[in-house]
Parts: sequence; structure tokens; C-alpha cells
Amino acid sequence: SFKMQALGCGCVGQAVLSRGAHGGPMTVSVGFAMAVTIAVYVSGGVSGGHINPAVSLAMCVTGRLKWTKLPIYILAQLLGAFVGAAAVFGIYYNAFMEFSDGKLEVTGPNATAQIFATYPAPYLSLVNGFADQVMSTAVLLLAIFAIFDTKNNSVPKGLEPIAVGLLIIVLTCSLGMNSGCAMNPARDLGPRLFTAIAGWGMEVFTAGNNWWWVPIVAPLLGGVLGAMIYVIFIEIHHSDPQSGEENEAQAKYELTNM
Repeated sequence: SFKMQALGCGCVGQAVLSRGAHGGPMTVSVGFAMAVTIAVYVSGGVSGGHINPAVSLAMCVTGRLKWTKLPIYILAQLLGAFVGAAAVFGIYYNAFMEFSDGKLEVTGPNATAQIFATYPAPYLSLVNGFADQVMSTAVLLLAIFAIFDTKNNSVPKGLEPIAVGLLIIVLTCSLGMNSGCAMNPARDLGPRLFTAIAGWGMEVFTAGNNWWWVPIVAPLLGGVLGAMIYVIFIEIHHSDPQSGEENEAQAKYELTNM
């Protein structure tokens, strides 16, 4: 989570603090996605590279992770995101001070809180925003389950994080306008807690009609929904091929796998 947050929020910070001169929506989308890819590569061998409570919860619900490990995973994800946000603030401290004459603002033309956590667009209602986060996280988990499903047309071993990164690019490009496409409670809450402590104040929780809880609750619900949809409609319908069928299937997908 630290790696994802430090590099991902660094992309947002570079775009915002330079007022668009050193970044924009596409650099944020691609940069954050690649930050997730690197984070999964770094932690995948030890923890599975979840870096997201919504993913961890979905894994528990579908029997892929022990429930006793869930609190530890979530705590580590929150802590990593918090420290990652602190690292970004430290690296860009002088830029923050110059950007708005030392004022750390949550809303307005000189707002910088959105570098760390997501905030809704002015037109967005809580209901619409909740639906946005449920849908985007459901698609995220459905696709992640497909990527790591060896009985599906699976990604070659070792390239799964690349596929996850490409998935996040398309999600942020298609579903990011409303509220930044958090899809990750730890990625949102950890940095939001940091901003509350670091000088932005409690407005980070009241802004956007008390928006802060939406990117926590909705992704957890959406993640479980997406995982269950994949299991019910795809995974349980896999058949165990006989040896002949297996050879035929291997020949069919040989070029793809190469």
C-alpha cells in the first residue's frame, strides 16, 4: 500500500501542484495504475499483493483467504497508505507551501486535499456516488478473479500485475470522472486521516456532503458483488477437460499463451 500510495498520489500531486504543467488526467490514470502494478510485484510473493481491503474481503467471502487474516491485512493496508501519503507530503512540502501561500485547502481553486483522497464532483449526489463506487469496484474484482483464474484464458504467470494495471487504466479512464475512482477503502481513508492531522483539518470528512464514508463502504460491497458474480456465472461452470480435450484446448490457445 505504501508503494501504491507514494507513487500514485505522487502522480496526482505533480499534476495539481504544477497546475497541469507536469501532468494531467492521463498521467494520473496511467501513473496510478502502474503504481498498483509495481506494488503487486513487490508484495505479491509474500501476501498475494492485495493492497486493497475490498480485494481482501472478497477473497475471504469466496474462501480464498482466512477470515482471521482479514483484520491484519486491512490494518497493514491502512498503515501503508497513511505513510505513503506522508511521504508524498514530505517530498512536495515546498511545492505545497508555494502553491497556496502555505494554506492547505480542501475546496476551492487552490484545493490540495484531493491529491491524497477522493472527493465528489460538485454535481454528484451521495446515492449516485455510492452506485459509482459499487459498480467500479465490482468490475475491478470480477476482472481480477478472471485474471488469476488458471482455468479461464489466464494471463501468463508473472504478468498478472501488468494485466491488473491495464484494468485500472480502463476503469479510471471510463469511470473516474464522478469521484476519482477510489475502489479501495485503505487508499482513501489512510491518506484522508493523514490530511486531517497534517493541516487540512476535519473538513476532509465534511466536504462533499460528508462524502468520506462512501469510498469505504461502497467498494467493500462492490468488491464482494463482483467476486460473487464471477464465481456464480463463470467459475463454477468450468469443466475438467479430459486428456484429449485438454490437448485440443492447449493447441487452440498456444499462440495466445506464447
